[in-house]
Amino acid sequence: MTKPISIVIAAMGGEGGGVLTDWLVQAANAEGLAVQSTSVPGVAQRTGATTYYVEIYPVPLAQLGGARPILALAPSVGDVDLVVATELMEAARTVSRGYASAGQTRLIASTHRVYAVAEKSAMGDGRADSEQLLRVIEAGTRTRLLFDMEQAAKAAGCVVNSVLLGAIAGSGVLPIAPETFEAGIRAAGKAVDSNLRGFQTGLRAARGEVPAPVQPDHKRPQPETSPALALVARAHAELPPPARESAAEGVKRLTRYQDARYATLYLERLAPIASAERDAGGDGSLTRVVARHLAVRMSFEDVIRVAQLKTDPGRFARIRAEIGAAPDQPVVVKDFLKPGIDEICSILPSLLARPILALARRRGWIHTAYLGREVTSNGIGGFTSLWLMARLQPWRRFSHRFHEEQSGIELWLARVAKALAISPSLGLEVAECARLIKGYGETWRRGEANFRSIDRALITPALTGDWPVAFALDAIASARIAALADPEGDRLDRTLAAIDEGALRLAG
Repeated sequence: MTKPISIVIAAMGGEGGGVLTDWLVQAANAEGLAVQSTSVPGVAQRTGATTYYVEIYPVPLAQLGGARPILALAPSVGDVDLVVATELMEAARTVSRGYASAGQTRLIASTHRVYAVAEKSAMGDGRADSEQLLRVIEAGTRTRLLFDMEQAAKAAGCVVNSVLLGAIAGSGVLPIAPETFEAGIRAAGKAVDSNLRGFQTGLRAARGEVPAPVQPDHKRPQPETSPALALVARAHAELPPPARESAAEGVKRLTRYQDARYATLYLERLAPIASAERDAGGDGSLTRVVARHLAVRMSFEDVIRVAQLKTDPGRFARIRAEIGAAPDQPVVVKDFLKPGIDEICSILPSLLARPILALARRRGWIHTAYLGREVTSNGIGGFTSLWLMARLQPWRRFSHRFHEEQSGIELWLARVAKALAISPSLGLEVAECARLIKGYGETWRRGEANFRSIDRALITPALTGDWPVAFALDAIASARIAALADPEGDRLDRTLAAIDEGALRLAG
C-alpha cells in the first residue's frame, strides 16, 4: 500500500518556515497530489521555533478512482520520511525528539548556528558542540544533506527558506518537478528574483552540480598594524610553538583595544608562565591556554569598549548586509543602553568611584538604579555621543575598573604559576578558572565572586599542599563546572559544601 510522504520542518522566527510550507503545499496541489499541513508554534526558543508538518500522498488524485487518502495532523514517532531544518541545532533537536529514524528518515538542513539565549548567556563558552550535534543527526537519520544554507542565502540575497526548497527539490524525495516549485515562487510574487536564485543554489548543491557553500569563519580578524606585527614577531620568538598563534591574536587584539604598551605588558606577563612550563617539561599547551584567557581578561568589557564596538563602521555594514538593505535604502540602528551605577563608576578614578560605590551599596542602588537610554547609533547625535565615549580609550588606564581588573589578573597569574610549580595539570585547572570572569555589570560581579569563592575554598588549600594533587584537580574542575552551569552560585555553593565534606574525610 502506498504510504504518504511525511515531512517535518523546524524553523525559527524570520526564517520563512511558514512560506516554505506554503510552497510545498502549492506545488503538491499543482501536481494534483493530496496534501495537508499543520504547525505547532514554539515559544522562547531563540526567536520562537515553530514545527511544521506536511503529508503528501505521492499518487495523483486523478489516478485513485475517486478515493481520498487519509492524512495525519501530526507526525508519528520514528515514522518521518524527511526532516528539514533551517539551522543545525534545530536539526539535532528535531532528530532527538524521536521523529526521525536511522532506517527511514532523510534530513536536509543548514549547518550554520543561531545561538540560543542559554548559549550566549553562559558564564564561559556555552555554545553547544557542533560536532556533537552532527553525531546526533548522523545516528538518527538514514541520509543527510548538510551545507551552509545561510551563506548561500546571503549570496543570493534571499532568506534561507528558498535555498531549502531548492535542496528539497534536488534531493528527489518528492515526486514534484523543480519547475513546479519555481512556478510557485513566481506565483507568490514576493522577492521573486532573489528567491529563484536561492532555489537554484539549493537545487544545484543537492544535485552535486556545484560545491555546497562552506560555513565561513565568523571570527573577525584583528587589524595588523605595524606595532602589532612587531609584537607578533616577538611572541613567535619568545613563546613555545603551541602558544604562538593564540599570543599573536592576543597582541593584535590588545593593541587595538588599548595600545602597543598594553600589548607588550601582555607578553611580559606570559613570559614567566612559558619559562616555568618549560622548566617543568611541558610542551607549551598550558602557555597557550593562559595566552588565550589572558588576552580576553586584559580586553575586559567596559562602557568604553561597548562604545568602540557600537561605532565600528564594520558593524553598520554587517547590519545592512544581514537585513538585505539596498545601497540607497536608509537604515536606522537603535541601541538600548542601561548602564548601572557600577558601570558608570567603572570609568571614574578610584578616588571618586570607591565612595560612590560604597554609598550605592549601603542604599541598595547597585541592583536597582540604572540610567536607561535609547540611542540611534547611526544618527548624528547618537553616533557622536558614542564616538566621544570611545575616544576615552587613553583614560581607561586611570579608571577604577582598570585597576580592579589588573589586580585580579595578577592574582590569577600568581596562582597559575604556583600551581604549575606543583603540577602542570594543576596549573591548567587553575588557568581554566579564568573562564568564570567575563562581561561587565552584574555578569562580571557574579563571575568575580565565584572565582573568589573557588580561590578561597579550593585553590589556596591546593597550593599550600594541604590536599593531594588528584583531589585538588577534581575539586577545582568540579567547582568550575558548577559555577559555569549556574552563574547565580547556588550549584557552586552545594559543590563547595560537598568538597568540604570530602576534604574532612580525607583529613580524618
